[in-house]
Amino acid sequence: MLILLLLATVGLVVMHSAVGSIDTRFSDQVRNFYIALAALWVVAVTPPQFILKLAVPFYVVGIVLLFAVLFVGDTSKGATRWLNIGITRIQPSEMMKIALPLMLAWYFSKREGSMKFLDLCAASVFLLVPFLLIVKQPDLGTAILVFSAGFFVIFFAGLSFKLLIPVMVVSALGLGSVYLQQDKLCADDFKWVMLHEYQKHRICTLLDPSTDPLGKGFHTIQSTIAVGSGGVYGKGYMNGTQTHLDFIPERTTDFIFAVFAEEFGLYGGVTLLVLYLLLIWRGLAIAWRAPSQGQRLLASSLSMVLFIYVFVNIGMVTGILPVVGVPLPLLSYGGTALLTIGIACGILMSISKYRPPQA
Repeated sequence: MLILLLLATVGLVVMHSAVGSIDTRFSDQVRNFYIALAALWVVAVTPPQFILKLAVPFYVVGIVLLFAVLFVGDTSKGATRWLNIGITRIQPSEMMKIALPLMLAWYFSKREGSMKFLDLCAASVFLLVPFLLIVKQPDLGTAILVFSAGFFVIFFAGLSFKLLIPVMVVSALGLGSVYLQQDKLCADDFKWVMLHEYQKHRICTLLDPSTDPLGKGFHTIQSTIAVGSGGVYGKGYMNGTQTHLDFIPERTTDFIFAVFAEEFGLYGGVTLLVLYLLLIWRGLAIAWRAPSQGQRLLASSLSMVLFIYVFVNIGMVTGILPVVGVPLPLLSYGGTALLTIGIACGILMSISKYRPPQA
Protein backbone atom coordinates (compact mmCIF):
# COMPACT_ATOMS: atom_id res chain seq x y z
CA MET A 1 0.00 0.00 0.00
CA LEU A 2 2.89 2.35 0.74
CA ILE A 3 4.34 1.80 -2.74
CA LEU A 4 0.94 2.44 -4.32
CA LEU A 5 0.50 5.67 -2.33
CA LEU A 6 3.94 6.89 -3.39
CA LEU A 7 3.20 6.16 -7.05
CA ALA A 8 -0.23 7.80 -6.77
CA THR A 9 1.36 10.92 -5.27
CA VAL A 10 3.91 11.07 -8.08
CA GLY A 11 1.10 10.57 -10.60
CA LEU A 12 -0.97 13.46 -9.28
CA VAL A 13 2.05 15.76 -9.07
CA VAL A 14 2.99 15.04 -12.70
CA MET A 15 -0.64 15.28 -13.83
CA HIS A 16 -0.90 18.75 -12.27
CA SER A 17 2.03 19.88 -14.40
CA ALA A 18 0.86 18.08 -17.56
CA VAL A 19 -2.69 19.48 -17.68
CA GLY A 20 -1.84 23.13 -17.03
CA SER A 21 -4.02 25.50 -15.02
CA ILE A 22 -7.30 25.39 -16.96
CA ASP A 23 -7.77 21.72 -17.75
CA THR A 24 -10.24 19.79 -15.56
CA ARG A 25 -8.37 16.51 -15.98
CA PHE A 26 -6.51 16.94 -12.70
CA SER A 27 -9.72 17.05 -10.64
CA ASP A 28 -11.12 14.20 -12.72
CA GLN A 29 -8.00 12.13 -12.03
CA VAL A 30 -8.35 12.77 -8.28
CA ARG A 31 -11.90 11.42 -8.53
CA ASN A 32 -10.60 8.42 -10.50
CA PHE A 33 -8.11 7.66 -7.73
CA TYR A 34 -10.88 7.68 -5.12
CA ILE A 35 -12.93 5.24 -7.21
CA ALA A 36 -9.90 2.97 -7.78
CA LEU A 37 -9.08 3.06 -4.06
CA ALA A 38 -12.65 2.07 -3.17
CA ALA A 39 -12.51 -0.83 -5.64
CA LEU A 40 -9.12 -1.89 -4.27
CA TRP A 41 -10.48 -1.95 -0.71
CA VAL A 42 -13.60 -3.96 -1.65
CA VAL A 43 -11.55 -6.57 -3.51
CA ALA A 44 -8.83 -6.69 -0.83
CA VAL A 45 -11.32 -7.68 1.89
CA THR A 46 -12.88 -10.36 -0.32
CA PRO A 47 -11.47 -13.89 0.21
CA PRO A 48 -9.43 -15.05 -2.80
CA GLN A 49 -11.28 -18.36 -3.05
CA PHE A 50 -14.52 -16.39 -3.59
CA ILE A 51 -12.80 -14.26 -6.25
CA LEU A 52 -11.74 -17.44 -8.10
CA LYS A 53 -15.34 -18.69 -8.01
CA LEU A 54 -16.33 -15.63 -10.05
CA ALA A 55 -13.88 -16.58 -12.82
CA VAL A 56 -16.30 -18.36 -15.18
CA PRO A 57 -19.22 -15.87 -15.06
CA PHE A 58 -16.82 -12.90 -15.22
CA TYR A 59 -15.08 -14.36 -18.27
CA VAL A 60 -18.33 -15.30 -20.04
CA VAL A 61 -19.82 -11.84 -19.49
CA GLY A 62 -16.61 -10.29 -20.84
CA ILE A 63 -16.73 -12.40 -24.01
CA VAL A 64 -20.41 -11.58 -24.57
CA LEU A 65 -19.69 -7.86 -24.21
CA LEU A 66 -16.75 -8.10 -26.65
CA PHE A 67 -19.05 -9.70 -29.23
CA ALA A 68 -21.61 -6.96 -28.55
CA VAL A 69 -18.96 -4.33 -29.31
CA LEU A 70 -18.53 -5.79 -32.80
CA PHE A 71 -22.23 -5.28 -33.61
CA VAL A 72 -23.50 -2.32 -31.55
CA GLY A 73 -20.31 -0.70 -30.24
CA ASP A 74 -19.59 3.03 -30.38
CA THR A 75 -16.90 4.12 -32.81
CA SER A 76 -14.43 6.88 -31.96
CA LYS A 77 -11.24 7.89 -33.81
CA GLY A 78 -11.62 4.94 -36.18
CA ALA A 79 -11.89 2.28 -33.44
CA THR A 80 -14.97 0.47 -32.13
CA ARG A 81 -14.12 -0.27 -28.49
CA TRP A 82 -16.98 1.03 -26.36
CA LEU A 83 -20.52 0.02 -25.40
CA ASN A 84 -23.12 2.62 -24.54
CA ILE A 85 -25.19 1.34 -21.60
CA GLY A 86 -27.26 4.50 -21.18
CA ILE A 87 -25.70 6.18 -18.17
CA THR A 88 -22.14 5.79 -19.41
CA ARG A 89 -19.88 4.03 -21.90
CA ILE A 90 -17.83 0.98 -20.93
CA GLN A 91 -14.81 -0.62 -22.58
CA PRO A 92 -15.24 -4.42 -22.24
CA SER A 93 -11.65 -5.11 -23.32
CA GLU A 94 -10.42 -3.56 -20.06
CA MET A 95 -12.25 -6.11 -17.91
CA MET A 96 -10.54 -8.94 -19.80
CA LYS A 97 -7.20 -7.86 -18.27
CA ILE A 98 -8.60 -9.29 -15.03
CA ALA A 99 -11.15 -11.81 -16.33
CA LEU A 100 -8.73 -13.78 -18.52
CA PRO A 101 -5.99 -14.48 -15.93
CA LEU A 102 -8.73 -15.17 -13.38
CA MET A 103 -10.33 -17.73 -15.72
CA LEU A 104 -7.04 -19.45 -16.53
CA ALA A 105 -5.94 -19.51 -12.88
CA TRP A 106 -9.27 -21.11 -11.94
CA TYR A 107 -8.94 -23.62 -14.81
CA PHE A 108 -5.45 -24.77 -13.84
CA SER A 109 -6.33 -24.85 -10.13
CA LYS A 110 -8.85 -27.58 -11.01
CA ARG A 111 -6.10 -29.52 -12.78
CA GLU A 112 -3.13 -29.34 -10.46
CA GLY A 113 -0.08 -31.26 -11.55
CA SER A 114 1.75 -31.46 -14.87
CA MET A 115 0.22 -29.68 -17.85
CA LYS A 116 -1.33 -32.03 -20.40
CA PHE A 117 -1.64 -31.27 -24.10
CA LEU A 118 -5.44 -30.94 -23.92
CA ASP A 119 -5.07 -28.48 -21.03
CA LEU A 120 -2.74 -26.38 -23.17
CA CYS A 121 -5.22 -26.48 -26.07
CA ALA A 122 -8.13 -25.43 -23.86
CA ALA A 123 -6.09 -22.63 -22.26
CA SER A 124 -5.04 -21.43 -25.72
CA VAL A 125 -8.69 -21.17 -26.76
CA PHE A 126 -9.54 -19.20 -23.60
CA LEU A 127 -6.64 -16.87 -24.46
CA LEU A 128 -7.10 -16.44 -28.20
CA VAL A 129 -10.85 -15.72 -28.25
CA PRO A 130 -10.68 -12.40 -26.33
CA PHE A 131 -7.33 -11.53 -27.90
CA LEU A 132 -8.67 -11.80 -31.45
CA LEU A 133 -11.89 -9.96 -30.57
CA ILE A 134 -9.88 -7.05 -29.16
CA VAL A 135 -7.51 -7.00 -32.16
CA LYS A 136 -10.61 -6.80 -34.37
CA GLN A 137 -11.76 -3.53 -32.71
CA PRO A 138 -8.81 -2.61 -33.34
CA ASP A 139 -6.98 -2.02 -30.04
CA LEU A 140 -3.49 -3.49 -30.27
CA GLY A 141 -2.26 -2.04 -26.96
CA THR A 142 -5.03 -3.61 -24.88
CA ALA A 143 -4.75 -6.84 -26.91
CA ILE A 144 -1.06 -7.08 -25.98
CA LEU A 145 -1.85 -6.64 -22.28
CA VAL A 146 -4.69 -9.19 -22.36
CA PHE A 147 -2.54 -11.69 -24.22
CA SER A 148 0.32 -11.17 -21.75
CA ALA A 149 -2.00 -11.68 -18.78
CA GLY A 150 -3.16 -15.03 -20.14
CA PHE A 151 0.25 -16.13 -21.38
CA PHE A 152 1.90 -15.65 -17.98
CA VAL A 153 -0.72 -17.86 -16.31
CA ILE A 154 -0.05 -20.60 -18.86
CA PHE A 155 3.71 -20.15 -18.51
CA PHE A 156 3.70 -20.35 -14.70
CA ALA A 157 1.30 -23.31 -14.85
CA GLY A 158 4.07 -25.37 -16.42
CA LEU A 159 4.44 -24.43 -20.10
CA SER A 160 7.68 -25.97 -21.34
CA PHE A 161 10.31 -23.43 -22.31
CA LYS A 162 11.22 -25.69 -25.24
CA LEU A 163 7.89 -24.78 -26.88
CA LEU A 164 8.81 -21.10 -26.72
CA ILE A 165 12.19 -21.41 -28.43
CA PRO A 166 10.76 -21.88 -31.97
CA VAL A 167 8.43 -18.90 -31.41
CA MET A 168 11.34 -16.75 -30.25
CA VAL A 169 13.48 -17.80 -33.24
CA VAL A 170 10.68 -17.06 -35.74
CA SER A 171 10.01 -13.70 -34.06
CA ALA A 172 13.69 -12.74 -34.17
CA LEU A 173 13.92 -13.71 -37.86
CA GLY A 174 10.75 -11.76 -38.62
CA LEU A 175 11.98 -8.61 -36.86
CA GLY A 176 15.35 -8.92 -38.56
CA SER A 177 13.68 -9.25 -41.95
CA VAL A 178 11.53 -6.17 -41.33
CA TYR A 179 14.62 -4.17 -40.37
CA LEU A 180 16.66 -5.29 -43.39
CA GLN A 181 13.79 -4.90 -45.87
CA GLN A 182 12.21 -1.79 -44.40
CA ASP A 183 12.47 0.26 -47.62
CA LYS A 184 10.36 -2.30 -49.47
CA LEU A 185 8.03 -3.25 -46.61
CA CYS A 186 7.31 0.35 -45.66
CA ALA A 187 6.53 1.52 -49.18
CA ASP A 188 3.07 3.07 -49.53
CA ASP A 189 1.88 0.44 -52.02
CA PHE A 190 3.00 -2.55 -49.93
CA LYS A 191 0.20 -4.19 -47.92
CA TRP A 192 0.87 -6.06 -44.68
CA VAL A 193 -1.20 -9.17 -44.06
CA MET A 194 -3.28 -9.20 -40.83
CA LEU A 195 -2.21 -5.67 -39.87
CA HIS A 196 -4.15 -2.44 -40.28
CA GLU A 197 -2.52 0.37 -42.22
CA TYR A 198 -1.99 2.49 -39.10
CA GLN A 199 -0.25 -0.45 -37.37
CA LYS A 200 2.10 -0.80 -40.35
CA HIS A 201 2.89 2.91 -40.12
CA ARG A 202 3.65 2.62 -36.40
CA ILE A 203 6.23 -0.09 -36.98
CA CYS A 204 7.79 1.75 -39.93
CA THR A 205 7.87 4.97 -37.93
CA LEU A 206 9.70 3.17 -35.13
CA LEU A 207 12.39 2.09 -37.62
CA ASP A 208 12.84 5.63 -38.96
CA PRO A 209 10.73 8.44 -37.40
CA SER A 210 12.41 11.03 -39.63
CA THR A 211 10.54 9.78 -42.71
CA ASP A 212 7.46 11.71 -41.52
CA PRO A 213 8.61 14.07 -38.74
CA LEU A 214 5.46 16.21 -38.76
CA GLY A 215 3.04 13.32 -39.18
CA LYS A 216 3.35 9.71 -38.09
CA GLY A 217 6.81 10.20 -36.55
CA PHE A 218 5.84 13.30 -34.56
CA HIS A 219 4.91 11.42 -31.37
CA THR A 220 8.17 9.48 -31.16
CA ILE A 221 10.42 12.41 -32.08
CA GLN A 222 8.88 14.86 -29.61
CA SER A 223 8.76 12.38 -26.72
CA THR A 224 12.41 11.39 -27.14
CA ILE A 225 13.39 15.07 -27.33
CA ALA A 226 11.55 15.68 -24.05
CA VAL A 227 13.18 12.70 -22.31
CA GLY A 228 16.66 13.65 -23.55
CA SER A 229 16.32 17.35 -22.78
CA GLY A 230 15.63 16.56 -19.13
CA GLY A 231 19.27 15.55 -18.73
CA VAL A 232 20.50 14.18 -15.42
CA TYR A 233 18.69 16.50 -13.01
CA GLY A 234 15.69 17.63 -15.06
CA LYS A 235 14.45 21.14 -15.85
CA GLY A 236 12.46 21.40 -12.65
CA TYR A 237 8.82 21.00 -11.74
CA MET A 238 6.46 22.92 -14.07
CA ASN A 239 9.46 24.05 -16.16
CA GLY A 240 9.31 21.51 -18.98
CA THR A 241 9.35 23.44 -22.25
CA GLN A 242 8.29 20.49 -24.42
CA THR A 243 5.33 20.00 -22.11
CA HIS A 244 4.12 23.55 -21.63
CA LEU A 245 4.68 24.58 -25.24
CA ASP A 246 2.43 21.69 -26.30
CA PHE A 247 5.05 19.72 -28.23
CA ILE A 248 4.39 16.44 -26.39
CA PRO A 249 1.27 14.73 -27.82
CA GLU A 250 -1.13 12.91 -25.47
CA ARG A 251 0.94 14.21 -22.57
CA THR A 252 -1.63 13.31 -19.90
CA THR A 253 -2.15 9.73 -21.08
CA ASP A 254 0.26 7.55 -23.06
CA PHE A 255 3.20 10.01 -23.06
CA ILE A 256 3.11 11.23 -19.47
CA PHE A 257 6.53 9.65 -18.80
CA ALA A 258 8.01 12.18 -21.24
CA VAL A 259 6.60 14.96 -19.04
CA PHE A 260 8.07 13.35 -15.93
CA ALA A 261 11.50 12.71 -17.48
CA GLU A 262 11.79 16.25 -18.81
CA GLU A 263 11.06 17.82 -15.44
CA PHE A 264 12.82 15.35 -13.12
CA GLY A 265 15.61 14.02 -15.33
CA LEU A 266 17.53 10.77 -15.15
CA TYR A 267 17.49 10.62 -11.35
CA GLY A 268 13.72 11.01 -11.27
CA GLY A 269 13.26 8.40 -13.99
CA VAL A 270 15.43 5.85 -12.17
CA THR A 271 13.59 6.51 -8.90
CA LEU A 272 10.25 5.95 -10.63
CA LEU A 273 11.50 2.68 -12.15
CA VAL A 274 12.69 1.54 -8.71
CA LEU A 275 9.20 2.14 -7.31
CA TYR A 276 7.67 0.08 -10.11
CA LEU A 277 10.20 -2.71 -9.60
CA LEU A 278 9.41 -2.78 -5.87
CA LEU A 279 5.69 -3.06 -6.68
CA ILE A 280 6.31 -5.93 -9.12
CA TRP A 281 8.69 -7.65 -6.70
CA ARG A 282 6.09 -7.37 -3.92
CA GLY A 283 3.48 -8.95 -6.17
CA LEU A 284 5.78 -11.86 -7.05
CA ALA A 285 6.63 -12.31 -3.36
CA ILE A 286 2.90 -12.58 -2.63
CA ALA A 287 2.59 -15.17 -5.40
CA TRP A 288 5.52 -17.15 -3.96
CA ARG A 289 3.82 -17.43 -0.54
CA ALA A 290 0.28 -18.03 -1.84
CA PRO A 291 -1.30 -21.16 -0.30
CA SER A 292 -2.84 -22.62 -3.48
CA GLN A 293 -1.94 -23.02 -7.12
CA GLY A 294 -4.82 -20.89 -8.37
CA GLN A 295 -3.80 -17.99 -6.15
CA ARG A 296 -0.13 -18.35 -7.12
CA LEU A 297 -0.92 -18.29 -10.82
CA LEU A 298 -3.26 -15.31 -10.48
CA ALA A 299 -0.85 -13.25 -8.35
CA SER A 300 2.17 -13.97 -10.55
CA SER A 301 0.25 -13.14 -13.74
CA LEU A 302 -1.08 -9.82 -12.41
CA SER A 303 2.42 -8.89 -11.21
CA MET A 304 3.94 -9.58 -14.61
CA VAL A 305 1.17 -7.64 -16.36
CA LEU A 306 2.25 -4.61 -14.30
CA PHE A 307 5.74 -5.18 -15.71
CA ILE A 308 4.35 -5.27 -19.27
CA TYR A 309 2.46 -2.01 -18.64
CA VAL A 310 5.66 -0.24 -17.55
CA PHE A 311 7.98 -1.85 -20.12
CA VAL A 312 5.75 -1.19 -23.14
CA ASN A 313 4.82 2.37 -22.14
CA ILE A 314 8.34 3.56 -21.36
CA GLY A 315 9.72 1.67 -24.38
CA MET A 316 7.17 3.47 -26.54
CA VAL A 317 7.99 6.90 -25.09
CA THR A 318 11.75 6.42 -25.47
CA GLY A 319 11.46 5.17 -29.05
CA ILE A 320 12.47 1.53 -28.68
CA LEU A 321 8.95 0.12 -29.19
CA PRO A 322 6.09 1.08 -31.56
CA VAL A 323 3.49 3.56 -30.35
CA VAL A 324 0.57 1.61 -28.86
CA GLY A 325 -2.14 2.67 -26.46
CA VAL A 326 -0.68 1.36 -23.19
CA PRO A 327 -0.95 3.67 -20.14
CA LEU A 328 1.68 4.06 -17.45
CA PRO A 329 0.20 2.59 -14.22
CA LEU A 330 -0.96 5.21 -11.69
CA LEU A 331 0.46 8.08 -13.75
CA SER A 332 -1.53 8.15 -17.00
CA TYR A 333 -4.94 9.78 -17.02
CA GLY A 334 -7.89 7.41 -17.36
CA GLY A 335 -10.60 6.07 -15.10
CA THR A 336 -11.00 2.60 -16.62
CA ALA A 337 -7.28 1.81 -16.65
CA LEU A 338 -6.87 3.10 -13.10
CA LEU A 339 -9.82 1.01 -11.94
CA THR A 340 -8.25 -2.08 -13.53
CA ILE A 341 -4.96 -1.44 -11.70
CA GLY A 342 -6.87 -0.92 -8.44
CA ILE A 343 -8.73 -4.24 -8.80
CA ALA A 344 -5.50 -6.07 -9.70
CA CYS A 345 -3.69 -4.69 -6.65
CA GLY A 346 -6.74 -5.47 -4.50
CA ILE A 347 -6.55 -9.11 -5.63
CA LEU A 348 -2.85 -9.20 -4.68
CA MET A 349 -3.70 -7.79 -1.23
CA SER A 350 -6.50 -10.33 -0.81
CA ILE A 351 -4.12 -13.20 -1.60
CA SER A 352 -1.44 -11.69 0.66
CA LYS A 353 -3.58 -11.50 3.78
CA TYR A 354 -5.52 -14.75 3.30
CA ARG A 355 -4.48 -17.72 5.39
CA PRO A 356 -6.32 -21.03 5.07
CA PRO A 357 -8.06 -22.19 8.25
CA GLN A 358 -6.05 -24.60 10.37
CA ALA A 359 -7.36 -28.15 10.55
